[in-house]
Amino acid sequence: MNKITMRTGLKAAKRNALAITTAFVMMCCLSGCNSSENNKESNVQAPHLEKRGGVTQLIVKDKPWLVLGCELGNSTSSSREYMQSVWPKLKESGVNTVLAVVSWEQTEPVEGQFDFTVVDNLVADARNNGMKLALLWFGSWKNGITSYTPTWVKKDTQRFPLAQTPMGKPLPILSTLGDKTCEADAKAFAAMMRHLKEIDAVEQTVVMIQMENEVGLHGHPRDYCPLAEEAYRGQVPQALTGWLTTHKETLLPETRIAWEHGGCKTEGTWEEVFGKNDRTAEIFMAWHYAAYMDRITEAGKKEYDLPVFVNAWIVQPEDRRPGNYPSGGPQAQNHDIWRATAPHIDILSPDIYLNDFPAILQLYSRSGNPVFIPESRSGQNGAANAAYAIGALGAIGYSPFGFERNCDQEINIPFCQFYKKAGCIADTILAAQAEGRITAAWLKGSDPMRVKDTVTIDDVRIVCELISSGMRNGGAPQLTGGTYAPDAIGYVIAIRQNDHYLSSVLTYVSHSCLQTPRDM
Repeated sequence: MNKITMRTGLKAAKRNALAITTAFVMMCCLSGCNSSENNKESNVQAPHLEKRGGVTQLIVKDKPWLVLGCELGNSTSSSREYMQSVWPKLKESGVNTVLAVVSWEQTEPVEGQFDFTVVDNLVADARNNGMKLALLWFGSWKNGITSYTPTWVKKDTQRFPLAQTPMGKPLPILSTLGDKTCEADAKAFAAMMRHLKEIDAVEQTVVMIQMENEVGLHGHPRDYCPLAEEAYRGQVPQALTGWLTTHKETLLPETRIAWEHGGCKTEGTWEEVFGKNDRTAEIFMAWHYAAYMDRITEAGKKEYDLPVFVNAWIVQPEDRRPGNYPSGGPQAQNHDIWRATAPHIDILSPDIYLNDFPAILQLYSRSGNPVFIPESRSGQNGAANAAYAIGALGAIGYSPFGFERNCDQEINIPFCQFYKKAGCIADTILAAQAEGRITAAWLKGSDPMRVKDTVTIDDVRIVCELISSGMRNGGAPQLTGGTYAPDAIGYVIAIRQNDHYLSSVLTYVSHSCLQTPRDM
């Protein structure tokens, strides 16, 4: 059977009482399971983000909250009847926070007439099941496309203009240059936030908001509608060039390279400042998407100031041209542009389905960006992903997409094991994050660079390695395929508690022979 082992190098002189344990159950005994308190004090601050030590944490009713999330399928939350059987399954799986869609078309089916039935049902049912909510606002865009807007918006393309191709062909995507569109979206979102404050400011069931979903322009690096053409030929806003100048020494490499390409100019057209290329087109779109969404976010926060994140359809390795992924979205290379124009948006989050989770997540933790993963995998991969994000990068939380569809299936045993255990020691994890007493390793058999990893806390080195037992002929590669199973995946989380180092291990589960994870 394959397993994860650890070797530790310790400076015993400094740690006479040092103990290493791999029993995750012992960690669970350190603190009781995290449960929400029914604090009905009206003077408690609304859910918010707070810097604690080297990490940013989500604070709910004056206490840190670890999001062990699940993002529902796009239309799942619209059926209360369907959700009645889903809530208990999610709770049994260890989920404590549900990410659920509330769309513009549901909220304002007739212009100026608002319907908050979906919001009311979600809030009531989440409370009844002892869970928190993060609401996903599907307004002008979902996955870069305009599909969740009301009919009255879709029909009036004069008032609500669409993006266009270079040949002038309309795309099924609202243009970021549509001022009336942004105004209408903001009005609906603000109405929803106002209602949310009225029904939930005391209970604080809703703890975060996602603004739109995976925005960016599909098919082309930039929009070519008449409004966009005029803006592109015009001057780069002084707000952007001024921000670049002020933050010149701390710019991300992708921003610095683009600006240097045009000679670090502080005025001029987009092509004069950044050059004539696809990257300039992407920066132009990033500026306008961020400005549009910040305007909506600001309107909503004036009604009820909750943390707001946006999620990115990340760059795909097989085709890195903007437009083949949504151009101008909050991808890692665009973060400086989003920060310059969207101060009301708190987190720029990645949706990660690619294989090297740690390397991708590192890109989204730069420049102090809080770490939160609203969409990713479940299963054994998801367990390792969540553990790494929470342990190594101090993540606010993690959420697999569509988890309600298979949360009770055998393939998700490893993931549910992790969520249940992490939920039971959430207070310990959160305190360790804030105090720098936690780290994690991410291991994968199919990646030679990830079979072994070394992590440290203080002066303690923990060597984590995927190995295989029961090897034949000394583990000859030609007979066994190597010293590890190529589909093996696992993680190690280590937490320092006083003078003891507690290391939790979840054995990976082989795709070819599914087994229940066990504590080592």
